[in-house]
This record gives sequence, structure tokens and C-alpha cells, in this order.
Amino acid sequence: MRSGGQSTSWRLLLLAMAVMLWSAVVAAKGKPDITVTKLEVNHMPENLNYFEDSDVILFQDISEGNIYRSDNAGKKWERVGDIPDGHVAILIMHKYDKETAFAISGSTEHYKTNNRGKTWEKFNSISAPSDWQPELLVFHADDPKSIIFNGEDRDGIFSTEQSTYTTDGFETVDILRAYTSGCWWAKSSPEFSTGDADKDKLRTMCIVSDPFSFFQEEQRLHISDSFFAVVDDRIDEFEPAMDTNKLVDGVVNLAVVKGYILVATSSWNSDEMALYVSDDTIRWHRAMFPVDDDHDHSHRISQNAYTVLESTNYSIQVDVMTSHPSQPMGVLFTSNSNGTYFTENVPYTNRNDWGHVDFEKMTGIQGVYLVNVVNNGKAVDEKGDKKNVVSRITFDDGRTFEPLKAGDEDVHLHSETHLNNIGKVFSSLAPGLVMGNGNTGKDLNPDFRKANLFVSDDAGLSWKKALDGPHKYEFGDSGSILLAVKDSEKEDVKEISYSIDHGDSWESVDFPKDTQIRPYILTTTQDSTSLKFLLLGIRDDVPHILAIDFGGMDLRTCKDDDLEEWHARVDDDGKPTCVMGHKQTYKRRKKSAECFIKNDFKDPVPETEDCECTDKDFECDYNFQRDPEDDSKCKKVGPIPRPEDSCKNGHDDTFMGTSGWRLIPGNTCKRGDGKQKDAEEERKCSDAVAAPSKPASGEISSTQHVFDKVELDDFQKIYLERGESSSGTDETIIIRPAEDEGMGRIRIGKEIFLSSDHGKKWKRILEDKDVRGIYPHEHFKDVVFFTTKSDEVLYTIDRGQSFHSFTAPTEPGDSLPLSFHPEKKDWLIWVGKKCEGKNGACSLEASLSLDRGDNWRTILRYVQKCEFTGYKAYRLRDNEQIVCLAHSEENNDAPLTIVMSNNLFKDSKTVFEGEVTNFATMSEFIVLAGENSETKALQAYASLDGEQFEAAHFPYNFNGGQANEYTVLDSSTHAVNLFVLTEGGADRQYGSIVKSNSNGTSYVLSAPKVNCDEAMYVDFEKVAGLEGVVLINTVINADKKGAKTKELQTKISHNDGNEWGYLAPPDLDVDGKVYKCLSDRGDKNCALHLHHYTERDDKRKTFAASTALGLIFGVGNVGNKLGDIKDADTFMSTDGGITWKNVKKGHWTWQYGDQGSIIVLVQRATSKNDYKTDSVSYSTDEGRTWQDYKFADSKVTVLDITTLRTGTSRNFLLWCKSGKGKTFSVNLDFTGLTDRACEATDGNDSDYYTWSPKHPLQDNDCLFGHVAKYLRKKPDSKCYNDQNLKRLLDYENCACSRQDFECAYNYELDNHNQCSLVEGLEPMSQEEWCKQNPNATEWYEPTGYRKVPLSTCQGGAELDKISIAHPCKGHEEEFERKHRTSALGIFLAVVIPFLLAGGIGWWVWKNWNGKFGQIRLGDGSSTTFDSDQPWIKYPVVAISAVAAVAASTPLLIASLFRTARGTYERVGGRGSGGGWFSGGPRRFTTRDSFARGRGDYTMVDDDEGELLGDDSDEEV
Repeated sequence: MRSGGQSTSWRLLLLAMAVMLWSAVVAAKGKPDITVTKLEVNHMPENLNYFEDSDVILFQDISEGNIYRSDNAGKKWERVGDIPDGHVAILIMHKYDKETAFAISGSTEHYKTNNRGKTWEKFNSISAPSDWQPELLVFHADDPKSIIFNGEDRDGIFSTEQSTYTTDGFETVDILRAYTSGCWWAKSSPEFSTGDADKDKLRTMCIVSDPFSFFQEEQRLHISDSFFAVVDDRIDEFEPAMDTNKLVDGVVNLAVVKGYILVATSSWNSDEMALYVSDDTIRWHRAMFPVDDDHDHSHRISQNAYTVLESTNYSIQVDVMTSHPSQPMGVLFTSNSNGTYFTENVPYTNRNDWGHVDFEKMTGIQGVYLVNVVNNGKAVDEKGDKKNVVSRITFDDGRTFEPLKAGDEDVHLHSETHLNNIGKVFSSLAPGLVMGNGNTGKDLNPDFRKANLFVSDDAGLSWKKALDGPHKYEFGDSGSILLAVKDSEKEDVKEISYSIDHGDSWESVDFPKDTQIRPYILTTTQDSTSLKFLLLGIRDDVPHILAIDFGGMDLRTCKDDDLEEWHARVDDDGKPTCVMGHKQTYKRRKKSAECFIKNDFKDPVPETEDCECTDKDFECDYNFQRDPEDDSKCKKVGPIPRPEDSCKNGHDDTFMGTSGWRLIPGNTCKRGDGKQKDAEEERKCSDAVAAPSKPASGEISSTQHVFDKVELDDFQKIYLERGESSSGTDETIIIRPAEDEGMGRIRIGKEIFLSSDHGKKWKRILEDKDVRGIYPHEHFKDVVFFTTKSDEVLYTIDRGQSFHSFTAPTEPGDSLPLSFHPEKKDWLIWVGKKCEGKNGACSLEASLSLDRGDNWRTILRYVQKCEFTGYKAYRLRDNEQIVCLAHSEENNDAPLTIVMSNNLFKDSKTVFEGEVTNFATMSEFIVLAGENSETKALQAYASLDGEQFEAAHFPYNFNGGQANEYTVLDSSTHAVNLFVLTEGGADRQYGSIVKSNSNGTSYVLSAPKVNCDEAMYVDFEKVAGLEGVVLINTVINADKKGAKTKELQTKISHNDGNEWGYLAPPDLDVDGKVYKCLSDRGDKNCALHLHHYTERDDKRKTFAASTALGLIFGVGNVGNKLGDIKDADTFMSTDGGITWKNVKKGHWTWQYGDQGSIIVLVQRATSKNDYKTDSVSYSTDEGRTWQDYKFADSKVTVLDITTLRTGTSRNFLLWCKSGKGKTFSVNLDFTGLTDRACEATDGNDSDYYTWSPKHPLQDNDCLFGHVAKYLRKKPDSKCYNDQNLKRLLDYENCACSRQDFECAYNYELDNHNQCSLVEGLEPMSQEEWCKQNPNATEWYEPTGYRKVPLSTCQGGAELDKISIAHPCKGHEEEFERKHRTSALGIFLAVVIPFLLAGGIGWWVWKNWNGKFGQIRLGDGSSTTFDSDQPWIKYPVVAISAVAAVAASTPLLIASLFRTARGTYERVGGRGSGGGWFSGGPRRFTTRDSFARGRGDYTMVDDDEGELLGDDSDEEV
């Protein structure tokens, strides 16, 4: 989020400098003193900051990593010596402590000052600073010593963000929360309060990432009042229900704006965002923006297209971009007092590409702000006209606007979109004084060089020209001084200009010694009360700092009679008038007074007087607009908000709602007697927001639509799935007639249809366009592109409500022309055909657009394809990264290779060395097939960053010596699943699936002899929604040379391919008959086998849907192998594939609805079975019972059944053909079954239950090192899911076991199911392992095992870490610190056992009483030895000591042995530079990966025997 009116500290620029050394002072009577400091370096000082209320200034040299300080307003500078040279990455000023600043490094050691930079001391943050968070330090508004540090843990290939905190100014630091994407204090602004003083002090909020996901769509907001302390192995935190009573995923940003907290969320499939607002962190509301079909602009909030502006204590102001990105414009909205309902203030605000909006509130003057608007906004949007920008000002907080006036002429000023200085653009705390660069006339001249300087001393009501040309300017002495310096692009400025009479007259002062510079920054103290200014400029690449001091002028200090009462607004007679319901008056110096106020660092304070309320104090309420024909009325343009408990009797009921007027937020007018303008009125419920729906009928309904003129048998169907953050409710589908003619040819029709209600009603679109191809955006489902036979490309960004066009840069080729960026909706790559030369030779050329086709730039010629591979989620890759498959020379006959750029091919280009066949992206990996330079064979390569491609290291001899062909399979679990063809004969194709480590380079065999077809489609599918559950079909007669057809069996893995088993067959079929074979778990002789991917007519059909958790459907048979699909039956599993049941005889097609609560089956026609039916079968209880619904009067051919791929809809579409050849669709609407939304509670009345997936070969529920708990709807609950369920409720980490490990590189399972080194091969070397894991500090000698990439297990049998540890190159010191045992530790380990033994022995001796073998007879007497005898006394002590020493000896001996061996290895040259204990057992860490709270890592020291002992045969 951005905030208008940014301060100096927000304007970070790169800098550097080292200070020297000449200065000259001019001191003329009546003139300001100017001291020039020349900096003899090649960098400009940047990030220049004043300590508030002082003359102490800091600036940063980022290039050199240093900070410089001046304590005399810039006259003299010195480098901060307390900080090591080159240590500083960023300088941060404390937001609420005027004497504190922080010098943050790139590591964990930083520096702070508490005395305005006089001295600096070191502190440690535990975490390194985050590369991704804009706020590294978050300050508590009431307690300046309470600070949150947003950092990251860089241990491992992928760094994870974590936040730490301090409550004592970094004297001590603790971990706040792991897996964060930023944390904040609730009390991050003085205006905000939770309403509870204790909560204000302690409450923290974190955006928490899903540890299993890279994506921001999985992030959530968590809140804690105990710093996320771990209590009973659980984090003390809660998740607020932001959407009424619903939890919200996809939290991407949080901002504390005055008295409000704003949370922005995004979701899959759309760039539309939801904005949630709270004024206490408990009650949240979704921000509601007006709905008006009459508007010629949208009110939808999209990612990177909204700006939170400088707001007030009583309302939030947001500007939403609504235009083409090439000419950005927005709409300005203002909220009501609780931030929920927004009304439109200004349409067509002027914006730039960076999201800056031409908007500024007048400092200190309530209700007054300046805004630039595009006067011809509609023509710009519709016709592409150039923007005509005009300036407007409001004095009633946006109710009305008027032009800026200089006499009779309009004045237009450059604003935020053309910044030429730091700080506020127009105003300061100087009461009523405003300056700006601009021009008079019809509109703003876009050429800034032609602007002049204008001044107003009545808060913008009237203006006058001050100086010719554009200037940088500042205010001093509370407005007594106006200072300006010419803004030039040349080094020709040699003077400053100033005025001490509000700009009526100006004087100039030359720089000393004929100095001439190009000015960069003119600034002063934040409150504009000082007489001192600082000018930064450059001359001959040398920075110059000019300290300007008006204190040397011969002017007295102002007295009371030099001051005037200045009213913020006056009438024509000069009397004060009301602004925002009150009069506002300041004391300021008269412009004719020859004096200075000299009230350094004391802000002006206004006096206010409330006025009686009038019509001017009210504005139109939410979803109301001024009637253009009668300005005194507000007309309704959208639904009206209603109370939650109203309208219980349906549409005809009434409620008390808005009159259409509201008091302008922040207006303080006094209400009179009688009826109020904003008094509530009786409203109809049918006019309300979320008007009540009709009661459920308990029935399914169907709607048929016949496509009369359609001749083809099938359709291309494009579902525009809505994101969870979407404000709409439509279910939009675009279809076009299409028919498969075979041989890879598809015949398409000209008609294109659109439905917004899931097929109940259809309309034709683009009837006058000859559409060639339809290309839905891969990532933003609201967007669809339509290519034509000309160069015109049509598109919609609002789900078909409106259409736009652009001109394609080249002619579309035979392949897909468009590639899309996963985050930037407007970024497009177009690959098209370009023919040149006399013979018309053609090649493919890639072009790039960053504004949705308005402008194009050629990025690469002679390409095959290009893809955006940059993605914020994959942090190793730059967001601007593009990878292309292109010819190595500009020649179609040249070999193909990979060409990559990290900056959109502006000036960066890297070429892969070698010939490449193709590349594919899958999850975080980029995999390519290239030629091995030595063997010339096809070789797989993988990369995480898109720059360094490493050859894939496959298991020894796994492929039988065949030439490799590859298919990249679903790789969503931090490992590449790669299919390698090992048999390519006709009808004999099969291959091996190999799985990589977490960087995609080292592979182990996952499954051999997996079935594929001629097109290299593979019988492999990950079950959607479940971790690591995979179904494959394998060839069982691969070794039979004479076999004519492949015999297949189905196998399942519950741990991402580490182990495979058979599908357990049901005992009985749907008719209750026993199957011919039985098996408890499935085996090679009897199991359930399913027809898989290679046999599907529609490759989009899957076994499961991600939202129907644990539900799997398949078509197959029970036996020893897969039979003919004509004889197949339909089977179902409700527990993720562990158990199965036969639900229907024959081949049925399935679809999931309402997130698995509705399952619909139908028998559809296939290429092998022309089946006809008139009904469907459905279940609402997870397949326990089935009911039939008749949708047609006669039997018809069902071509397909479809619904949203996410399985969230309660509507389905049947695609049918009647006996008369008519093609028609049938909408099946299940919403009538129930109108009750499911509720999740902690009690037995909840409509949900928790479910954990299991492994059929394990006794516990641990999968991938944790027990996952998911939320599922109870089968007998009669309700519907009104939100996308937060599926993964919780997880608990388990101790590591054999199931968490797989064989490492060059190791394979032996006959004992252990990982053994392949004979003749070497394990991975230390150098190679450290190279593949660049963030790792240490390497363990190979054990034969490596951790499954998805596992989160902790402790237990860590089979990959039971050997000797060595440091990775470059991390020796860190390794040494980590493993070093101090002399004190050794001393305590030796001495304390002896002391304890002596103490225990002495106690035994003192309490001896002859208890060796003593028998008590009950009379209190006993016969004992004499304990004082020396042969008794001392042996007792000795025995006790020996026992204690014996217990401690193994530890001591082991420690001494490790020390000796470590020393021997270093002296003898055998060591690898390890620490003293490099030869000892692994000191491993146990870390609560998901619940890391206040503690750091827990260190546990086990010896090797215990670790090996945990690895028992029973676990293998």
C-alpha cells in the first residue's frame, strides 16, 4: 500500500560519499549565510534525514555502506566512526523517538543510536533483514523501546521470513513468529486503539505463510497478546473472522492508517482484491465500494491498482485505478467513520505507472485538498486520447471542487506524479502558505520545464505567480520565509531566491566562490519552523551540500502586534466561514512585518469554533449519487446497507435505513432541532445489500437451452472462475462450437456464447468479429483474449461485461501466441510470425507489452517460445525474468538454445551453452532437455533461479540404456517428478519416474515401468488437495518380449512416491456380491485397478478436486490387472485412496460440487460406448446414498458434465445431443436443496469434523513428518459451504522415522530395504552438496539417506545427520561458533559430576544408619554395622563417587576423544577445516517449524549410539 505525502524517510535512494573539505562563508547584512561543503566522491548523498526538532542530520552512502552526520544543520559532516566501514545497508529513523535511529546491515548485527547519532552501539536481531518487507522495523506508538524486526531465516536453499521483537530497545531480542510475511504492533499509530490498554501494549499481528506453500494466496492474519508464546506445544494466537464470521485466506498486505487497520487479500484466479477494515482488531468489515451500472468506470479494487492516500482520523481515502495501464487514471473514494462504506469523491484522478496519485491534503487545514483530474477521462479510456490534466481544490473534504485561480485565470500544478523534491509537494505546517510549479490556461502543460512557480497564502483559495521557471521550494520560520532554487537539468544554478512577505516580492543571493550546481534536494526541518535550510546539488559529478542560514539576517524577533489571526476560509467580506463544520484560526506573522518568529521546533496550533449544521455539511451516502438534474437530491444507484437482524420475512419486509445523505466524515457541525438530513427512513428489503434469498424449496431445478444453429457436436468450454476475494457472484462461461476431426485437427464454429449464470441463459458475443483463437489468461480468470484473422486482438478483463482491443505486433503463428505473467495482469509476451526479404522468409519474433497491448517492444527474434518465469513466490528468480527457447543465431537452421533475461530484455541477456530441445516450468523449477556436450545424448537440466542450469544426476543404470525422452510431471511438493522414457516401441511405451532433491538436480528412482502413450502422456496424477498422494499405472509384462499389449496395474503412494502400494479392493460390489478375489490391502494378485490419464478423452478430467478433500473417483475393475474399459465399473474412496467401494456398475463420469458436499454422476457417451440416458445420480453424503434426478423427457446422448474446476459451485452443466441431432445444455441447480450456510463451531453442533489422512502401512497418522488435520463437512449436515473452507486446520510435527527419508544420490534400496551405495559409484561430494545448497553452513558425510523434501519431521531418527559434520566452504567461522564447546563447558562437564558425587556420598554417609542389606522387624530396633568405621565410611563415599563418575565418563571420554581426533585431523591434514568437535556426533537442532515462538532453537546433544538406536529394524 502506498501513502500520499511521503516523508523524507520514505524516499530511499542509492548514495555514497566521503567528506572533504573546503568551505566558504558569505555573511552580508540582511542576507542569509550560505556555507558550501564540497564532497570529493562520485556518489550523491541520499536517505537524508533530520532528527526531529533538531539541527542534527544523517545521510547514507549505500554504495560504500556508511552513514554521515552533521550536528550544525549541514555545515560540517563526519562519517559515523562507531560503525565499521561498509557495514550499513539501510538507515532507519525511529518513528516515535526523536533521538533514535538504526543502521541496519545485511546480516544479524546492526547498530543503533539513542542520542541523535553521537554514539552508536551494536545489537543482534537474530534474523537477517527481510528482502521482501517494506517495513523492516515496526515501532510501537506508545512505547518507543518496543520494536518488531521483520527478517528472514536464511538457513537452507529457500529462506523463510521470521519476525523478532524487543521491548527494551534491542537490549534483548526474542523470536516473535516464524513463517511470516510481516508483523505489526496493533498500536502502530497514535490514533489507533483496541479499546483495551493492556492489549494496546502487547497485541501483535502477523501475516503468516503456509509452510507448505510458496504462494501469498495461502497467507493468513494471526493475532497474539503474548508475543506468540508457545503454550502446551501450541502457539498462543487467534485468527480474526474478517469476513463477517468467516476466516480469510490470501492476506497480502496490512497497513495501519491513523485509527484504522487495513488488510488487503488476494485469491487464486483473479487480481481483484478485498479490503478489510477494523478500528479495534476484533470487529472487521469488508470495505464496500459503490455499485453503479451508470458509471463509465469500474469500482473494483485490483492488485497493484489502488493507493491508500493520506487519510484522516475519521475516514480513509483510497484511489482505485480504473483505466488502461498505459494512461493510468483512478477514482477517489472516502469512507464513513468506521471505514466500511466508501463513496465516490472524484472520478478520473491523475495517476502514474508507480501508483502515485496527484492528491495532497493541505497540512493543518481540515477538509482542504488539491487533486489533479483528467478532464477528458472518458475519451482517454474509450478512444485513447491524450490526457488533459486540470487542477482542482476542495474546501469541504471532497463534497465540491473548484478550480485554482490566479485572478481570472485557472492555475494547474504539477503534483505527486511529477515529483522534483522530497517531502510534501505543496504545503507544510506553515499556516495557509502553499507553493507549486505549474501554469495558467486550459490545462496542465505536461512539459515540466515550462512550468512557473506559484504561491498562495490563503490555503489555495487564490494564487499568484512568484518566479519564472520551475523551482524546488521550502518553507521556514512557520511561513515567514519562502525559499526557492531554480530546478535545472544543467549545472548552471548559482543563486537562491527567497521571500519574507508571502511571495509578494523576492530577493536572490548568489552562491559563494562562483559556485554553480545542478540542484537535487532542498529541505529543512519537518515542522518548517527553522531558519536553516539544506540544499544538495552536484557539479562535475562531485556532490555539494549548501547550508543556508537565515539566522544571520538583521531581523528582530516578532512580537504580538506582528502577528495576525488567519482564518482558514473567509467570505467576500473577510469574515471567517465554516469549513467541515467549524471555523479554524491560526496565529501567524503578518506578511509586512519585518521580523522572524524564531519559534524553532514548535508546531502551530489552530483554534476551532463549531458552526450550526447546514446542507453543505452533508454528502451522498454509500450507493447514492448526486442527481445531475437536481443537486439538492441524492439518488439511489445501488443496494442499501441493512442491519444484520433485519429482513427476516423476505423481500417484502422493511427496515430502517439511510436517507441517502450522511454527515461528511470529520465534520463537527452542531445539529439543530427537528428532523435531521441524515435521519433514517423506512426502506424495502428488496433494495438492500445482501437482500434475503427465497427459502429453499428442497428440490433440484434444471434449465435447458437449445443451440439451434450449432452444427458441431461439442464445445470449447472456458469457465471464468472467480477468486475468493471477488466481489461478484456470477458463474461465467464462454463457449464456442468445436469438434475433433482426428489427426490433431479441430474444427471450430464461428459462434461464441457467454453465460453469467452457469448456463441458464446464453447470449452471443463478438458477432461481428471473425475470431480465430480464444486464450483465457492462465492466472487471472477474469481475462480472456480473442485473436482474429486480422491483427486485431480483442479482450475482456471483467468476465465478458465489456471488450477492448489492441493491435498485435506480428501475425499469429501456428503455436500459442500469448504468454502471461503470474502476477502482472498487464504484462504480455506475443510470439508471432514475421516475414521479411525478397523471398518472404518467415521467422517467429517475441514482443513484450507491459500495458496490456497498448505498446509493444521486440525482445528477441528467431524464437520458438518465451515464458515469464519470474514470480515473487519463487524468490530465487527476479520478477522480470523471461526465458525463451530460441535459435542460437538469427537463422531458422541454427540449433535451439535457452536465452534468459532478468530485466525483460532491456539490457540483460544470458545464453545457455549448448543445444536445447525444449524447456518446461513446473512449480519452482525450470527443466530443460539439452544435448550433453561430451556424449551428445539428450540430457535433463534443472534450475531454480533461471540462470544456473545443473545437469540432472540420475540413479545408476535406471533407464536400461535407452535414449532419453522426458515429461515433466506435477512437481508441487518441492521436488521435480520427471518421467524418462525407457521403452519406446509401438504399443510398448513405458518409462521410469525419478524424483529430485529440493533443487532439482539429484534424482532417485521413484517408480519403474510406468505406463505412457505415443504422445508421452503418462499415467501419473497427484490427488488434488492431499499432500503426496499419487496414482500411477505400471506395466507388469514389460519383460515379456513377445507380449502384444501392455498389461497394467494401478499403484498408489501416500508419501510422494517414496513407497508404493496397491489399491485395496472392496469385498463386495454395489449389488452386494463378493468379488472373485479378496485382499486386505491389495497385492499383485488382487487389487483395484483404474483407467488412467492415457485413456481419457478429456485430459482435464481428474480423479479428485482440490476442494473435495479425500474424495477420489475412478473407473476400473478388481483383479490382477486392469481390464477393458468397456467392462469397467465406477469406484469411490472417501479417505484419500486407502479404502474403496463400488458405487455404480458401468462407466460413469463424475463432478464435485459445493466442495465435495454434492457429487453428481452421469453415464456419458465415449468413443467406445454410445450410451444414452435421461437422468443423473447424485449424493449429498459422501456417497453413502444415491438419488436419481431426471433432467430430460427422453433418453439423450450426454457428451459431458462440467462445473467449476475448483468444485465449489452448486450448479452443473450437462452437454447433450438429442435424437434429432440438436445440441443443448442443461443447467442442474442444487441450490434449492438447502438455504442454510454451514457453521463451524467448537461443539458437537458444528457442521464440520476434522479428518487426518493416514498411511496404510503405518500405525500412526504421521505423513511427511507431521499429522495434518483437515476440515470436512459432516455427511449428514443439511447445509451448504458459503465460503472456501480453510482446509488445513492444524498440523503437529512428528519425530523423524524411516518414512521421512529416501535413498540419496547413487544409493538404492537393497534386499533388506536399506539404502546401500551402488557398487562402483561414489556418494555425492562435499563440494557438490554445498554447491547445491548455497545457504547451508555444514555438510554431513553421506549416510545413504536424504530427507523427503516435503517432510517437516523433527529430531528422532535423522538418518541423514548421524555422521560427521563438516563446514561448507566460506562458512568455517559460523560452523566453528555453532559447534564450539567453551572451556567453561568442559570444566563444568568434568567438575560438576565429581562435586555432585561427593555431595551425594557425604549425604549417604551422614544418613547411613546401616541400610546395606538391613531388615526391619517393626520394633524400631535394628542390628547395624558401625557407620563411623573407616572401612564403612569411606567406601560409601567412594562408591557414590564412582557411580557418578561412571555415569559422566562416556560424555567426558567422548568429548576428549572428539577433541583429540579433531586436532589430529587438522594437524595431519585430514580435516576439512572443521571445529573442535568436527569428529563428534551431530549436534542437531529441533525447531518447531510452525510454532516457533519466543524461544530460539533447542539444542539437543545425543551420542551416535542413541541416534543409531532410534533407527531400529521395526521402523524400516
